[in-house]
Parts: sequence; structure tokens; C-alpha cells
Amino acid sequence: MRTSSSRQSSLANEIFSRRRKKVLVDPSAVADRILDERYVASVAKNLEALGYGMSARLIEACKQLTLDELVTLNEDLFRCLSKGKGAHLNHKPMYPNFPSQVMEMQRAELYLNALIHYVTSGQVLPQTEKKQRAPLIENTRLEVIDLGSVEEFEALFTQLATANTSLSPQDKEDLGWFVEHYGNDVERLLPQSVSNRENKAFLLARLIRHAPTVAHKAFSWCSTATDVLRVAVAMSNGDVSLAEPTRFKKYSRAERRMLLLLLQRQKNLIEDMLRWKTRWIRLGERLHPCEGRAKYPDVCAAFDVLRNNLPSRTFYSRLEKALLAMNLDEVLSLLPSRPGDFARRLDHVLRVWPERGQEIVPAFETIADRVSTPVLLQVRHHFKTRNQPADLRVFFPKGNVGKAKAVANLLDEISLAICAKLFDICETVLKNRFAKLAPLGPCFLDSSLMNFTVPFSQRSASKALRTISRGSRVPMSDADTLRFFVWWRNQATSRVDIDLSAASFNTKFYFESAITYYNLQEFGGCHSGDIVDAPEGASEFIDVSIEKCLAVPVRYIVMVLTSFSGQPYCDLPECFAGWMSRKKAQSGEIYEPRTVQNKFDISANTRLAIPVVFDLQKREAIWTDIALSNEPDWSNNVHSNLEGIQLALKAMVEMSKPNLYDLFKLHVDARGHLVDHPENATTVFSVANETPYQLEMIASEYMKD
Repeated sequence: MRTSSSRQSSLANEIFSRRRKKVLVDPSAVADRILDERYVASVAKNLEALGYGMSARLIEACKQLTLDELVTLNEDLFRCLSKGKGAHLNHKPMYPNFPSQVMEMQRAELYLNALIHYVTSGQVLPQTEKKQRAPLIENTRLEVIDLGSVEEFEALFTQLATANTSLSPQDKEDLGWFVEHYGNDVERLLPQSVSNRENKAFLLARLIRHAPTVAHKAFSWCSTATDVLRVAVAMSNGDVSLAEPTRFKKYSRAERRMLLLLLQRQKNLIEDMLRWKTRWIRLGERLHPCEGRAKYPDVCAAFDVLRNNLPSRTFYSRLEKALLAMNLDEVLSLLPSRPGDFARRLDHVLRVWPERGQEIVPAFETIADRVSTPVLLQVRHHFKTRNQPADLRVFFPKGNVGKAKAVANLLDEISLAICAKLFDICETVLKNRFAKLAPLGPCFLDSSLMNFTVPFSQRSASKALRTISRGSRVPMSDADTLRFFVWWRNQATSRVDIDLSAASFNTKFYFESAITYYNLQEFGGCHSGDIVDAPEGASEFIDVSIEKCLAVPVRYIVMVLTSFSGQPYCDLPECFAGWMSRKKAQSGEIYEPRTVQNKFDISANTRLAIPVVFDLQKREAIWTDIALSNEPDWSNNVHSNLEGIQLALKAMVEMSKPNLYDLFKLHVDARGHLVDHPENATTVFSVANETPYQLEMIASEYMKD
């Protein structure tokens, strides 16, 4: 690192403990004796309250520290892990003796208390003496914090940089930290190339800002004009997916020269720039390209075409013309030059010309080895499940908001023989590609990984205690009660009212009931009370009885968060939510960090969020992490948005995506062999060792092109 300050060490351990449950311990030279075990035991006890334990290696390393160093480590770890569990803030619901207090009250009393709270704009709360609560009796499993090495920590940077999928906001934050704090020394950690174009642009922009010497050496990563556009967008802190327009910054003279020089080096400028014509025109207003006409002649010529609407035939215009003319020969002469486009349009072409599959499939086979691994994995799964019955087709539009789009599945079937052939083509190419990687030796493959989806895109993923990809199913504990929670704070100049709700649906996705601000008591549980003003922060809780819901019968519980006061979550100072599992709902404090199963930030540019769905029959939590638009704009509760919630539920439950078991099985077949027990394996893919939560490792090491 650029320096070895305690501040940087603290930030490094925050990243390391959050991502790998490991810490760096660096005893000073002044420690000349073993530290008293009582001090280390105190640290262990503090962490236990949050649901964490210390490994034997970490305990021994802590004994080598001075007392001051141990105190600093304790403070750093407790601060980071507390924030991860949401325990860094005070949780004070309207009814402090929740849940029994709410369940015992008459509906009339609950109504009048709420009415007084509303008419006073949240200034008056029911006055209730908090009773002493029984100790927590949950037998929670402690997550182990282990001793890590500098090499393991720095490997995180390389894995993030080489991830072959788009990064999440948290990933980008951590990647940026490495560049900022390592400076030009980050060069030794840089990969030879970066596959994902969004990540490439983000990393280059950070290198330009914090490690300019290294940035110039990495400019060879840019291979298209769109790469340069993304870099300019990233330098302006815009959306590198290009789904949203960017307000470009005022670039310095040196930055303008650099971007223009990068652009001059690219091929097919005009065609590539026409794909994002409006963006380039806006960027050109900042770059003034024609001031250096002699130095950047190709760039100036391209901007002349864009600005003056000069005629230019592009690949996409020719392709669309051929499709409209029903000219398959022309289509098959164009698509092989763009393997990724061919793969994405394969289903469409086969549906347009079903009788000519014997020509289309071989044409794809000739270029399949030039298609990226993530796309091949999706094409393989698509044709494996192509003709399976499904009411809906689900899409996640590109962008930084996790919005799902579901449409009726009206696609015509494709020949089973063609589907099988395309599946085989993709599988063969993937295995041949993976066989070139280092041998894995004997491998153990946990069948539970079938429940976890492959992380193809994380650009809109919420920051979470345990990050997984959408559609993944996580086993629920054997607890009797689910406890949802949300915490938020007002904006500086306005009141904020966030509503927490639990909507229940039966096996056929029909709505049964909701526990929400206007219905605090229900057969399935209760709500802790609706708070409408949070100058110092506020919490709401919902308890859901699994046994009572199943008796109705209710199968699905949807966690819903609504911004009643209308602000999008991205504008709030802080808002997070999550859930706990509780055996005895009245034991322990209402908010017990040890029982938190997941905690996540709510920060999307929307007012309605569905972070998770619970399948009570299968006892699984389905990670959805999606946002819905309120329709119409004044709709701001569960009943007003039932249609959208119901559609989102059905879409996420029935969605089929490639899973981690299939991905790792391809690798095992290509460069290892299966064994029955993890003790006999040198490579273990398992939920037990948290394989599905190490998304940057999966995306960088197992999704390589």
C-alpha cells in the first residue's frame, strides 16, 4: 500500500472481513511477551454478541499484539461487523414490548394510537414502559473470523478486476479503494487484460485519477470506440452500462488529449460511434475534437458524420434490413462476424426460419468458440430448457436499478433435435475452454449449489451482508418465526416515512393477506407499529409465524418496502432492511444481531422494493433484490401494488437460470474428477465453505473466456 497508516489498515480489514471473514494481523516489534488471554477472550466475547467466533489461528495471532493493537483491532472489527448486521444503530419500534404487546392489544386501541401519531405528523408516540425481556435462547451458529494473509487480501483486487460479469456498487467501491490507496503500486496487482467492458472502463477511470502512470500502460485494454465512451462516462461518475445518459464533466486539457488519442487508435470508428450517436455528440461538446483535426483526423471525420447526419451503412442497419427482407443468406453472412450478436439472436433467427435450422446451427458452430463464457453458459441453459412449459419470460433490463420485466411466454417451440445440438455445441466449447485451465484434481461438488444462480450481472445488486445473485434459494433455519426489519432516517429537509409489509400468497400465487401499517395483527403474525417521522432514525418490525401461515395455507411471504412519503430510496441518508430467524419471538431483544440472517441496503432509484420472497413449504429464502415502479404514481402501499407484486412473485419463483452446480460440473468434467466426500477432495465446491457467496472468485476464475 502507499502507506501503512492505521486508518488504511482498518479499511483493509473492513473489506477483508466483509468479503472473506478474514483479517490481517500485523504485530509490532515492541510486543515482547504473550498478551494475557483475558484480553483476547474479551474480544472474542464482543464478537460472539454479533454472531461471530474467532479461529484458533486468529486467537494465537492476537496474543502476539500489544494491548493497544488489540484494542484497535477490536474496535475495527466490531465497527465493521456491527454495521454488516445493522447493529451499529439503535432500533426502537413504536411498541417496545413487541410482539406480545401488539398481539394482546385491541384493534381499536391500535387504531387510535396510530391516528394520534398521524395527526401529530409523527410527534406523538404511545407511552409504554419497556418490560424486561427474557434472555435470548437461540442456539445460533457462530460464523468464524479467520487469520488472513496479505496475498489473500490483494488477490481480492485481481479477482474483482478480472470478473467476467458486471460489478455491483459494493464491488466497485472496494476495487476503487485498492487503486486509491495503493496508487501506482497497484500495477503489480493488475491483470494483463480485463474482459468485462464495464469493469474495464471503471478501473481505467480510477487509474487515471489515482495512478496515472499505470493508466497509460493499461490503455491497450481499449479495443473499441465504445470502450473509450465508457471510460469518459466513468470519469464523470456515470452509468458505464450506458443504460442511462450521463452528464459529462468538464475534462482537463490533458484528459481531453488522452481520450481523443485513445479514440484515434480505434478501428471502425464511425460504425461504433453511431451506436451511441447522441452520447457521442454530447461528449464531443466537451472534447472539442476538431481543434486537433491534424492530430486526430479519423476522430474528426467520425464526428462530422454524427453531427451532420452524413449517410453511413452500419452492420446493424444491414442486419435489420436483411431480417426485414427475410434474406437468411445475408443474415448468415453478417452474424458470424459478430459472435456475441449471433448467440443472442440465435433463437430469433431459428424462429423466423424454422425450416432452415440445418444451415443456421452449423453457422453458429463455426463461431461458437469466439463467444464469451457468460453468453455461452446462458445459450446452453436456454436451449436446454427452451421448450419446457412456462407462463412467463423474465428479463432484467440493463441499468443500475434491479427492475424485472415479465411478459407472457408466447414463443413458438423449436425442434428438440436443434435444441439438443445447440446445447451440445455450447457444452463442448465450454469444456474445451475450461480444460486449458489449471487442473482441479479430486473435487467435491455439493448438490445444494443447484439452488444458487450464476452471477451474470451484479451491476444493480444491493449491498448486503451475504451477497448472492437473483433467483438463488437459501435454506431457512428451523426457527418458528421470521422477523423482518427496516431502519431509515429523515432527509435533512424533509420527513421520510418508509413502510414495511409482509404480503402472503398461496401455492397458486393468489393473495391471502398482508401484515402492514394498516393491518398490524393478522393470523400469520404482527407489525411493531407504523412510524411516520425519523429525525433520529426509526425502525419497524414484522413477525411472521411459519406454522400459522402454513395452516391457512400460505406458501409464499413477500417482503415489501414502500416509500410512503414519496422519496426514492437513493435520496435517503440511510435505509437498510433484513430478516432474522427466531425460535422464541419474545426472548432476547427485539433486534438481536446474532439472529440476523441477512441485512441489505435499500438504495435503488424507486419507491417500492421487493428484496426477498420466502417459500415456506420448501423453507427457502428466494433472493429477489428487485424494484417496482409505483403505478399510478400515488400508489404507495401493498394493496395498491398487488398486481405488480403478484407478477414479480410468480416471475421470480418460476424463473429458470443457469446454476452454480452446472457451472462447476463443467469445470470438474474438463479438468478434475468427482469424489464423494469433501475430506477426499483438493477442490471443494460447497455451501458449507461459502462458495456461492464468493461471487468475485466465481466470476473471475470460473467464467473465463
